[in-house]
Amino acid sequence: MGTEAGVGRRRLLLFAAATLCSLAVGRGEVYTSEPEVRVAENKPAKLLCSYSGFRSPRVEWKFAQGDTTSLVCYNSKITVPPSKPTVSVPSSATIGTRAVLTCSESDGSPPSEYYWLKDGTQMPTEPKSSRAFSNSSYTLNHKTGELIFDPVSASDTGEYTCQAQNGYGTPVRSDPVRMQAVEVNVGGIVAAVLVTLILLGVLAFGIWFAYSRGYFNRMKKGTANKKVIYSQPAARSEGEFRQTSSFLV
Repeated sequence: MGTEAGVGRRRLLLFAAATLCSLAVGRGEVYTSEPEVRVAENKPAKLLCSYSGFRSPRVEWKFAQGDTTSLVCYNSKITVPPSKPTVSVPSSATIGTRAVLTCSESDGSPPSEYYWLKDGTQMPTEPKSSRAFSNSSYTLNHKTGELIFDPVSASDTGEYTCQAQNGYGTPVRSDPVRMQAVEVNVGGIVAAVLVTLILLGVLAFGIWFAYSRGYFNRMKKGTANKKVIYSQPAARSEGEFRQTSSFLV
């Protein structure tokens, strides 16, 4: 298979392991024509592995560096452990409202699943299943990494950490971020009410001022100056028709 390894001048030890998925037929063997490979940094490398004596084997490529061994390829698919996840946590959330916390990372292959911790304790999928979280009301999506409080309660104040894991390598955690559950901003509501009352007072004063200056009376006089003159129709004989009345405005 082909892969890349940036190793500089260091020697790397790469080995393939074949694990039986069913009973072996005779004695199984795993071998490679190049047990030690030297690769220049940023250059491709082709690693060869052969095996015999196995029925339906499971083939894995692993990378060993010192005392650390990590899975590189399984079932012809490259595996990558998760990177450090990125979180979005509001610094404050109003009690009784909805708050959304998000977590994601893009390097894990297969895609990572996400778990949240509050003050270092892993949060269960169902909050009512744990006494420590029984006063909280939230939903946790391990696939998308969303943690939604609906509504936020006073007990939700704390430091939140997200952990990404996909079964390969070591689970990786984000930096903890604190969220503070706060009461409704009564001062802000009072200020809004006062501003509304002031605006209504200014409007009322404007109407009163216009009335005291006679503005509305002048409007009425302008309408009253329009006169209508009506003349009584004169007597006329039957069969005679002519205009007998007129209006002058």
